[in-house]
This record gives sequence, structure tokens and C-alpha cells, in this order.
Amino acid sequence: VQLQASGGGLVQPGGSLRLSCAASGSRFTLNAMGWYRQPPGKQRELVAEISRGGTTTYADSVKGRFTVSRDNAKNTVYLQMNSLKPEDTAIYYCNADWWALPEVGRSWGQGTLVTVSS
Repeated sequence: VQLQASGGGLVQPGGSLRLSCAASGSRFTLNAMGWYRQPPGKQRELVAEISRGGTTTYADSVKGRFTVSRDNAKNTVYLQMNSLKPEDTAIYYCNADWWALPEVGRSWGQGTLVTVSS
């Protein structure tokens, strides 16, 4: 299963961006999907994740500002980011747990850069 992320860019503090991540492959079923980020000089951290049924989890630092959603028919996960802060600057990676019996696995997207700066 391959993941292709898009939607990053440069935005001013207080602005918004929407990231998308589409999964492709043969005969797979997606389970949980999510977004991680890696700020400059720091380790990768969880931003948000969503189960196949729509249950969501968020990092405390983004609660109330970011919203994760998915379209199971399109095999796509989204991250709506509002009220962006300079500390949100990072490379954002999507991931997805999947199964294509007898295989199961986790795939990662290539990363998309989000820069929050005036």
C-alpha cells in the first residue's frame, strides 16, 4: 500500500492549511490512519489519528485547532489545520495500518512540509 500526501506549504501564523493523504494499491483494507510530524531538530511525534469507524485521537498541542477526518470510499485521510502557530512548523507524515490477507502492515507517506511564518 502506497501513501501520497499533499497540501503542505507556507502559511502565516493564524492561517489554515488542509493536508490530504491518499492510499493506493491492490485489494487492501485500511484500518487506522493518522498524521505525525517532525519539527526541525526534533523527533517525530503523533499529531492525530482516526480509526476506521471514525474515533479520533489528538496530541494535546493541537486539540481544538486540528481536525482529522477520512473518506473510506476514497481511501483518503485529511488533516484540517486552523489557527496555525510557528511551532506547528514541521514535516508532516501520514500513515495507515492495512491488511491484504495474508499480509498486514503499516505504510508511511513521503512527508509534506508545513512552514508557519510571517
